[in-house]
Amino acid sequence: MNKSKPLEGKVAVVTGAGSGMGQATAIRLAGEGAKISLLDVNKDNIQETKRVVETSGGEALVLGCDISIAKQVQLAINETVSHWGQIDILFANAGIAGEMSPIESLKVEDWDKTLSINLKGTFLTVKYVIPYMKKEGGSIIITSSVSGNRMFSQAGFTAYSTTKAGQIAFMKMAALELARYSIRVNAICPGAIETNIGESLHFSPNVKEVEIPVRFPEGEQPLEHGPGTKHQIADLVSFLSSDASSHITGTEIYIDGAESLLH
Repeated sequence: MNKSKPLEGKVAVVTGAGSGMGQATAIRLAGEGAKISLLDVNKDNIQETKRVVETSGGEALVLGCDISIAKQVQLAINETVSHWGQIDILFANAGIAGEMSPIESLKVEDWDKTLSINLKGTFLTVKYVIPYMKKEGGSIIITSSVSGNRMFSQAGFTAYSTTKAGQIAFMKMAALELARYSIRVNAICPGAIETNIGESLHFSPNVKEVEIPVRFPEGEQPLEHGPGTKHQIADLVSFLSSDASSHITGTEIYIDGAESLLH
């Protein structure tokens, strides 16, 4: 007898699906029966995700989308519904690390870019899925961070941490507002994870000027003495997407091996 898949018949939208946590989670949700809309600013990045999903017998739709541009987000969400008729799960994951700089020398355009992608992008993605979740309910999972919530010792991370803190406030407001529609909204707060987000991070030459040295006990991640993996993130998002988490909403979940408790 074939065991039923927990997300059979569900449709999931995953942003930043071309690599890292987004890619791993899209593949995981597809393996549990969900049909996946893969959103990424670069469509080429998500072709490999689509290939893996389809090779394993899943269904995936590739949609190029800059989440900071309202019309692109709205179009991608509308195309998903046009293709599959519904949206049940949103993993609002896409984001950048941005420019690491002292506040005094942080360029206004770098501040704007980080907030536009990370915070405005989260707002837009959630905004445009709500009409399609109202009837049957759904689960929204936002990728926040330990930065700006438990950790404030990372020199130059002001713009990034501000967006991550903002996502938590946004998540809690949305959870209350949308509970009447059986839409759950939660956030995951990863610590160090083996992904390529570092590619979007740039340290200004003078960031050392505001750095305060922090000495850690041996092993920055007490639980496993190393960074987490994208597959552990996928496990958590899978749980929050499923009926197993049906009474959880308005909650931030730290997934960092207790790293942030050292700070």
